[in-house]
Amino acid sequence: MSRPDPETVAAAVFAALDEPTRRSILGALAARGPETATDLASQLPITRQAITKHLELLAAAGLVLAEPGERRRIRYRVNAGPMAIAQSYLAALARDWDSKLDRLRRSLDAAAPQPEAAALDTADLDLAGPGVRNPRTARTTEEDA
Repeated sequence: MSRPDPETVAAAVFAALDEPTRRSILGALAARGPETATDLASQLPITRQAITKHLELLAAAGLVLAEPGERRRIRYRVNAGPMAIAQSYLAALARDWDSKLDRLRRSLDAAAPQPEAAALDTADLDLAGPGVRNPRTARTTEEDA
């Protein structure tokens, strides 16, 4: 069996987790273990039918697995595999961007003027505003005009 494409898995995970209700359902399953759609509907402010639709989308992304239970009841449990693949995908993207951003920073640092060459002599600048005495020239800024 071939390994799933990490980008495809990550896209499915992110699409499934885009909706807050699905995140709540996944969180409830992670916290309490396998449950039925009816169990989840009793804990969340949503109908059992809506829970079932959300569970189908989570299952399509591989984030939950449906297990047959007693009396034909289906219990859903979290499957962390796709989440781990999405996390690895993001980590690889971060490493790629980090190395590119580091190269850019080094390039900009090398091209930047040295602090001594870029130093500005502020002695002759009017930094205080009009009517303020300049201690270097012993004149007020209005007299400079």
